[in-house]
Amino acid sequence: MKFTRWYRRFAIEGPEKGIEALLFTLLLPASLVYGWVGRARVWFFRKGWLRSYRPPVPVVSVGNLATGGTGKTPMVAWLLDWAQRKGVRAAVISRGYGGRRHDGVLTVCAGNGPLVSATEAGDEPWLLASRHPQAVVVVGSDRVGCAECAVREHGAELLLIDDGFQHLRLQRDLDLLLLDARRPFANGRVLPAGYLREPASARQRADLVILTRWHPGVKLPATLDDAVRARHCLGDRLRGLNGELVPRDAPQGRAAAFCGIADPESFFNQLRDMGFRLEATLVFADHCDYSPAMIDQVAGLAENIDFFLTTEKDGVKLADTDLPRPCYQVPLRMEFVSGQDRLEGMLEGLLNKDGQAMPLSKDLLEILACPQCKGEVHCNEDQTAILCDHCRLSFPVRDDIPVMLIDEAQSLPGGSAPGE
Repeated sequence: MKFTRWYRRFAIEGPEKGIEALLFTLLLPASLVYGWVGRARVWFFRKGWLRSYRPPVPVVSVGNLATGGTGKTPMVAWLLDWAQRKGVRAAVISRGYGGRRHDGVLTVCAGNGPLVSATEAGDEPWLLASRHPQAVVVVGSDRVGCAECAVREHGAELLLIDDGFQHLRLQRDLDLLLLDARRPFANGRVLPAGYLREPASARQRADLVILTRWHPGVKLPATLDDAVRARHCLGDRLRGLNGELVPRDAPQGRAAAFCGIADPESFFNQLRDMGFRLEATLVFADHCDYSPAMIDQVAGLAENIDFFLTTEKDGVKLADTDLPRPCYQVPLRMEFVSGQDRLEGMLEGLLNKDGQAMPLSKDLLEILACPQCKGEVHCNEDQTAILCDHCRLSFPVRDDIPVMLIDEAQSLPGGSAPGE
């Protein structure tokens, strides 16, 4: 854990003098290679050399540039609440970090609460399923398969990709990029010399940038002046490990806080800002599974305190844990300071009155023609391609835009190669 905390400080704030500066210099070439590989991958997807899948329903991606800790889960929870208000059946597609590895597809929730344990699903998917039982939650390493399962088997009308900014195999209609307002681009470097998965310039792919943990004292670069501003707020009620809800001011006295999340200090500072008296804090690895030894570490803090505080993400893995003092989970929700109307307008634009994907315009289809034979074309059933029956060619549709280029065409069964 000491190494994890040191590396987070090193990668976000930059190196100190001496050995850290030398290490930073040694890591820079690896960061350059990492950044080039990332750019090449994006370019391959844009050119169509790496294939992507277009689901038949609207897709919203929630992601970030940093390796974690920007508040994706509260954002996804906000989107689920929005979809419920609109009467739209939404599905969360997640890798399921912290759970057992699933090479296939695992349905965590089909609209009636969690179907599997948090250990199997992963803490964040299980938390979303528990707090939003009306939603569909599907996890697995094959997120294309997850998307197909959510639509075909569970009737999803809107897909939410959790941590999807770099997952380009799934095409999306709206790309939401979350940045921590306190340090939007960390030290400006990609892994391993920095904390970014992609160079800061990758933000240009986003349809909307949302600055989380914003407060009036934050100084932002001019390039982020038009970003939406949001903050994470603690809920008005705390939840015991048994699920019982109590007012936030009910626990009195001294507290110890513990968690296994990407940005623990932010959580502890929020607790202090809300008036909790923290006598001790304990940090574990992100997405950790609590072993008996770790539980003993937590219990060891009980002598001088009256109660424990932890995050909901940690609490879902502690339901059957017996601690010597009461333990309360602190709910976290997303609250927009500015730009909520912009976001809701973009979401509304994805849906028609029935909550389904907006079809390609008939007027557009009437003016399109095959670039090879100049004949009529039509779209396939799920509107992912434009077809020419005469030439037996298929032209891709990307971001709702038909790409009518011979170089982009694929031959249909029984057809000749494009250009012949």
